[in-house]
Amino acid sequence: MPGSLVPQRHRLSGLGHRVLAPVVALLFFLPLLWALSASLHEPGVTARRMIAGVPSPVAWGNYREVFRVVDLLRYAANSLFVIALAVPITIVVASWAGFAVSQLPQRWRWRFIALSVLCLMVPLTAIWLPRFILFKEAGLIDRRIALVVPALMGTSPFYVLLFTWTFLRIPQEIYEAARLDGATPWRIWQEIALPLARPAIVAVAVLSAVHYWNSVIEPLLLIRTDANNTASLGLRVLYSLDRTNWPLIMTGAIVVIAPVLLVFVLAQRAFLQDPRGHDRLGH
Repeated sequence: MPGSLVPQRHRLSGLGHRVLAPVVALLFFLPLLWALSASLHEPGVTARRMIAGVPSPVAWGNYREVFRVVDLLRYAANSLFVIALAVPITIVVASWAGFAVSQLPQRWRWRFIALSVLCLMVPLTAIWLPRFILFKEAGLIDRRIALVVPALMGTSPFYVLLFTWTFLRIPQEIYEAARLDGATPWRIWQEIALPLARPAIVAVAVLSAVHYWNSVIEPLLLIRTDANNTASLGLRVLYSLDRTNWPLIMTGAIVVIAPVLLVFVLAQRAFLQDPRGHDRLGH
C-alpha cells in the first residue's frame, strides 16, 4: 500500500507543476499582453488599466507609423553595434576574472567573492557622476564606444561570480592534470574551463545583451546627438513627441521588447543543458 502511494504522489506533483507553470507564466506575460492589446488600438484611444482584448478594428498601421515618427531602425542599429562589441568583451573579461578567482587559495578566493558581492551592493547612482566625469575627460561623450567601456571591466560583478561558481564546479583534478602536462593558465582557460562553462557563457551573453539593449541612464548621460541614440532612448523620444498617443507608445514598446523575447526563446534550450550537452529535462 505505501509503495503504491509513491507513484501516485509523483503523478500528483507532476500534475501540479503542469498546472501551476502556465498560471505563473501567464502572470508574467500579462503586462506584455496589455501592451500588445493597447498597441493595436487606433490613435487617440486613452490607456486602459485592464486588458481589453483584440480591438475592432485592429490598427496594424501603428507598426508602420512608429517607424515613420522616430528612426527606430537607426536606434536599433546603434544598440546592436554596442551589443556586438560589449557582449564578447564581457564574456572574455568576466570569464578571465572568474577563472582567476576559482584558482586562488580558498582564503583569498572568499575574500574576492566577498568583494564582488560588496560591489554589487553599491547603488548605480553612486557611480554615474564619477563615470560621466571620467568619460568627459577621455573625450568619449556622444560616442557609441563609450557605452562599450563597462564591458572592459566585465560589465557586472555578478557575471564574474557566475563564472567563478561554474569553474569551481569543475573537478580540480582536471586542472591539476593539465598543469602536470605543462599546460599554461591561458591554455587551461581556453581548452578546459570555457568548453565546460557553456551554460554560463550563454547566460552571461543573454543577460549582458539585455542589459545593453535596455540601458537608459548611460545613453541618456553620454549620448548627445539623435544619430547616436539607442533603442531604449527611442522610446523616450517617442514619448516626448506625444505623451497622449498611448497606442503608438505601446507599439514602440512592443517593437523594442520583441528582440529581447526572441533572444530568450533562442537561448532557452542552452539553459536546460548541462556542460556535456545533455538535456536536463531528459529529452
